[in-house]
Parts: sequence; structure tokens; C-alpha cells
Amino acid sequence: MQKVKSTAPTENIPVSVFSSIEEASYKIALDMGELIRGKQLQGRYAILGLATGSSPKQVYKELVKLHKKGLSFANVVVFNLDEYYGLAPTSPHSYSHFMYEHLFRHIDISPDNCHIPDGMVPPLLVNKHCLEYEEKIELAGGLDYQLLGIGRNGHIGFNEPGSQIYSTTRLVTLDHTTRLDALTEFGGLAKVPRKALTMGIQTILNAKKITMLAWGEHKAKVLQQAVEGPATESNPASWLQLHKNAHIVTDITAASFLSRYKTPWLTEEVTWDQATTKKAVIHLAQLLEKPVLKLTNSDYEEHGLSDLLAHFGSSYDINIKVFNWLQQTITGWPGGKPGADDVHRPERAMPEKKRVIIFSPHPDDDIISMGGTFQRLVDQGHEVHVAYQTSGNIAVADDEALRFIEFVKDFHQQFGIESPTLPEIYEESISFLENKRTNEKDISALRTVKGLIRRSEARNTCLFTGIGRNAIHFLDMPFYETGLIEKKPLTENDIQIIQDLIESIRPHQVYAAGDLADPHGTHKICLDAIIQAITGLKHHAWMNDCWVWLYKGAWAEWDIDQIEMAVPMSPDQVLRKRYGIFKHQSQKDGVVFQGTDNREFWQRAEERNAATALLYNKLGLPEYAAIEAFVRWKF
Repeated sequence: MQKVKSTAPTENIPVSVFSSIEEASYKIALDMGELIRGKQLQGRYAILGLATGSSPKQVYKELVKLHKKGLSFANVVVFNLDEYYGLAPTSPHSYSHFMYEHLFRHIDISPDNCHIPDGMVPPLLVNKHCLEYEEKIELAGGLDYQLLGIGRNGHIGFNEPGSQIYSTTRLVTLDHTTRLDALTEFGGLAKVPRKALTMGIQTILNAKKITMLAWGEHKAKVLQQAVEGPATESNPASWLQLHKNAHIVTDITAASFLSRYKTPWLTEEVTWDQATTKKAVIHLAQLLEKPVLKLTNSDYEEHGLSDLLAHFGSSYDINIKVFNWLQQTITGWPGGKPGADDVHRPERAMPEKKRVIIFSPHPDDDIISMGGTFQRLVDQGHEVHVAYQTSGNIAVADDEALRFIEFVKDFHQQFGIESPTLPEIYEESISFLENKRTNEKDISALRTVKGLIRRSEARNTCLFTGIGRNAIHFLDMPFYETGLIEKKPLTENDIQIIQDLIESIRPHQVYAAGDLADPHGTHKICLDAIIQAITGLKHHAWMNDCWVWLYKGAWAEWDIDQIEMAVPMSPDQVLRKRYGIFKHQSQKDGVVFQGTDNREFWQRAEERNAATALLYNKLGLPEYAAIEAFVRWKF
């Protein structure tokens, strides 16, 4: 995998785009390692400003690897960006704990060289503490290197929108968006601190070199504004435009809103292939709020697309071609239409009956994300298997688990069923729940109960859809079973579980969640496991007949120019999908990990599917109640 080196003239900060977070993080760690070694040769300390949160985790993993290969941190002094106010360093949610767990305890840095704002400093001493923090940085010689992440609202450190360029280390009130993004980790919005200590914008800009990280689709819009918009307090990351040695490192999904990807024809010469042409014409139609077939020569000429016009000859020729490409993505036969000419269809007509595996990261992603397509595949006679990759046990509320435990307990008492182990499990789980501390990890017995609840709901959905019990597969991938939001890395065991299932079924179609903006991160890990499993199997001749279709989760949808298969749904099919989602009772009426979206999953799914149908209609295609969309991954 190679870094994308081009930089568009619209970008006010240098941006390096990598195809994977791992590759980008490795490169950053190497740069930091070179700085540390260079200072060692000079007999000086390397002064690093470090960040917390999900963005730098992989960088810290790479630094630990470098340490194991011989890189010493004995000459490193660290100043952390921020800390929640009111949290002790021993709190599992404190950034002191974060840094210790992810970096400090794995390297040979002196504890005396690790500086983090004190979240427990008394209110009357906050200003003094902040001034002393600034003085310590200055006495150390200033920051040689500052590592940053970017928040969904553009914050760097905890410098929220409105932060002025001259601000220094201080106590701040956290933005509502920032607190919403942290609620999953804290187990509810009410438990998220309202204030934090943070280095200021000026403190950050005083660093000799700055690298800001941005990963994932949910950072794309705010990153584009920071890089291509004006330098303004409404997007604190945009202040980096004023630094002479600031640099942004991002993956391809976070960079997707940059002009070089969103509208590359406006920044550089492009090759007008099908993908670029389709993207440009759809962008123009949406910009002008016109159906594709109504775009004129003047529309193309006045919006930077005269080269495309010259390439095709006329707007009429371009419009017809793109309209046909869009029309050909729509199919009511996601498994292929028997006896039909499939040259311009998304799927093959043969074999008439296909073996299909739908991979679902959690026990409800299948019905939420592709419930209409799921039902179509079953109704049209294909052999459909559903594989639930994780137990989803941490997403079951404690009171829901208690309700089931009490039911089973009463059931056994009512019918006089005796078991030497059941009473012990009952009492152990109930006792734990009665004394459970905030964010405490569930005991094994309770996690088992919660997993069984999710399993029964998933099975109920499959039976409702028409899938037999033998086609329902609960994989319980080991990486997920930590009892915590933080998961273990993928192992060969995880991948082997996927491979074994694929080999046993030898599918013609595989459906997988391609939602890289999943707030839990589980979707991406599950997709990585599928990709690695398929990569390990692709040498088999039967894999030549296997097509992989990616769907999005409840959080987002594919851009319409990317969609390769669009499956429309009637109003009745939309209702049937809703009823299938309702089978997941533990995920209704207040979800444990709701995220920043207060709608229930059926509402998110319906509104998203309706919005996709509306986009097609506005481009001049038929009007459908809803559409589910897929992109093919060609391995």
C-alpha cells in the first residue's frame, strides 16, 4: 500500500493520504523515532507533545514496537495535551491512565519525564497549575513535536469551537458534541465530565513540528473545512494553517471530502473513465438540483466540466450514458434474475439458485442494514445463510438481563426443574448486578446471559424472514469477548472461524458490513477478518464464482456515484423490514450504545433507505419507497 502523494492547490495545510491507518501510523512512528535518535546523538532531550483518544492508539503501538527493536525513550520528555477535570489519574477514563496503558508502561521512559495536566487540582489553584504547565514546557526548551487528533467538531486537544489563537493552557467547558462522542466510553452522557484542562492553541502552535491525525468517514467533513476553509475559531484545527511546519496525515476515508477526491476535475487533469464521469455528472446534477437528463452544455461549461464535454461531444451523449449507468444499478433481483440478459445487471443470472452468506457484525446489522435484500434473497429461492460474527453481549442493558434471569429462575421453580448449576448462576448474576459499579466489567455468567438474549433475538429475526435454523451461524469471534468496549486484536483464530464457514458453504455471494464509520469499531474489525479470510481462500477455483457485496451500517450510506447495486423496496417491504428489526427487543427503547443519534435503529434504517430512493428520483430515476445500496469488493 502506497501513500497518495498529490496535494491539491485548494489545500492550505500539507496533507498525506494513506490507504490504511496501520501504514500511516507506522510512518509517523518512524518520524518520531528519527527525532528521538537525532536528539540522542546530540545528547539532548526530545520534547514531545502527545495526544489521547482513538486516533493515536496505533501510533503508540508502533512506537512500542520500535522500542522492542532498540529505540530508547530515556531521553524523551512528554507533555500531554489535556485531561478531564475532576478525574483522578487512577480513573480508568483519565488520560493519565490512557497514556500509561497505551505507551508509558511499555517503554523505558522515566515517570519524572511524563507530564499530564492534573485533573484533581483544586479550583482555586487551576490558573496557577496551568501557568506552571506552560512554564515547564518553556523550561524544557519548547515542544519539538506535537501529535494531534481532530474532533468531530474540529477541536484539537480540548480547544473547542470558539477557541482563540492566543489561548494557552487553561480550564475549558467541553462542547456538547465532544461529550456525546465520549458517552459510550463513560456509559452515559451524565457521567461524562463537563470540563477539562487543555493546552491552548498558541501552546500547540509554538511546537516546532505538528502532525495531526484524522481517521474515518466521520472526520471527513470537518477535516475538509480545516484544510480548505478559512483559518477560524469555529474550526480550531484550521489554525494549523498558520504554522510553517504543520502536516496532516489521514486515511482515504477521512480524506474523501477533500477537493482532490470530491471534485478532482476542479484541481487537476483527470482521466474520464466511467467512475470519474459518473461522479462528476452526479455532482453537477445535485449541485444544480436537476435530473441528469436535463443537464445542458452550459451547465457543464459553467461548472468546470468543459473537458468532459469535449471528451464526449455533447451534454446529451454524457447524460444518456450516466443515466443508463445509474439505471443499471437498480435491480429487484439481488441474487441475479434467472433467464435474463445479465450483461448490464449488477448480478449474474446463473446459477439460478445461489448459496449466500450474510455476515452480520452484531446480531442485528443484517436486518437493519439489508433487511429488504435479505428478504428478497430468501423469497427468490436462494440458499441464504446468516453468520453473526460477535455475540453483541455488551449492548444489552443490565435491567434487560435481570428480567431474563428472573424469568428463567421462575420458570424452573414453576415446573420443578432442578439443576445444580442454575441456582448458582442466578445468584451470582443477581448479586453482581445489585452491587455493580459504574462501568464495571460484567462477570462471565452475566455476559453469557446477555449473549443468549442477543442470540435468541437474531434467531427470531431469521425465522421471521424464512431462514431455517441450520442456516443460522453464531461465530462468537474471540476478539470481541472482552466484556469491554475495547476489543482484542484480531488473531488467526478469528480469521480461521470465518474461513471455515466460507469453505463449508462455498458461497456464490457474500454480504459484509463495509461501514468504516462505525462508532464502536467492531464493524471494521469484522470486515478486516472477512477480507483476510477471503484473501487466504482466493486460490481455490470455487472462489472465482464468489462475489462480495458490501453494505453500510445504521450510521451512513454509500455515495450514490459509488453504488453498484441498488435494491428497491415497496412500502409493504419497508414495513416487513421494520417488523424484523422489532424482533431485537433488547435494542429498542433506549440502546446501551446509542451514539449521537437518538433515533431508534428502525427509524435510522427507514430514513436512510428513503433518502437513497429520493436521491435516485431527483436524478431522474423512478420513485421508490426505499432503496438498499451495495458496493462490490473485487478481491
